[in-house]
Amino acid sequence: MTASRTDLLAWLNDLLQINYTKVEQCGAGGAYCQILDSIYGDLPMNRVKMNAKHEYEYVANYKVMQNVFKAKKIDKPIPVEKLVKCKMQDNLEFLQWMKRFWDANFSGQPYDAVGRRKGAPMEAPATVAPLPSSRSAATSALGVGGARSGGRTPVGGYRSGSAQPNEAVAALQGQVKELSSHLEGLEKERDFYFEKLRDIEIMVQQQLEVLEADGKDDATLRDIQKILYSTEEGFEVPEGGAPVDEEETF
Repeated sequence: MTASRTDLLAWLNDLLQINYTKVEQCGAGGAYCQILDSIYGDLPMNRVKMNAKHEYEYVANYKVMQNVFKAKKIDKPIPVEKLVKCKMQDNLEFLQWMKRFWDANFSGQPYDAVGRRKGAPMEAPATVAPLPSSRSAATSALGVGGARSGGRTPVGGYRSGSAQPNEAVAALQGQVKELSSHLEGLEKERDFYFEKLRDIEIMVQQQLEVLEADGKDDATLRDIQKILYSTEEGFEVPEGGAPVDEEETF
């Protein structure tokens, strides 16, 4: 029998000592990882970001999970691209599978979920949603764009019932803080994927050098290299770019 969302959340919150309110919050990946840890007890929980807030952190959690699936020979594809979007249906189906897998493999031993997280405070991840446009938010905060009432604002004062300046400033500061946090996440995500592409570039170059030394070539590797080095119209590669750290950072 398939478990309902309510039953799944009750089971998950009890097992992991967390406070999720939506199945979509599982899309961050941390809860899925700890469900597996409750079965096997040997996951590298120090690498699992239970308070992940950005998609690149979600992806890192699924990388840990994929390694566990491979090590334990669990024959189940993980639809990472769907799960990280935090859509209800995708995560409901995967959580239902996780519950069936847990029922079949959990030995019943006591599990200290908080201890395995090293007592780190848990904040239920928010489901992914686009940030409001800064212009519309600022307009709303300042009361601009709505219907105007007649008369002029008295000199040195504000119309009765209008927002006070400190409220408008606070609203704008909140928007700036939110957008700054979002920008920081985008920059980290950009760097994360850049490092991956850099690793691929190095591997392709090394393999081509080996082939060239043997008087051989590989059309597929050449095509990959061509894609990596291609640029869009109007884009210029900066001269003397900063050196790239080639160390694996994942």
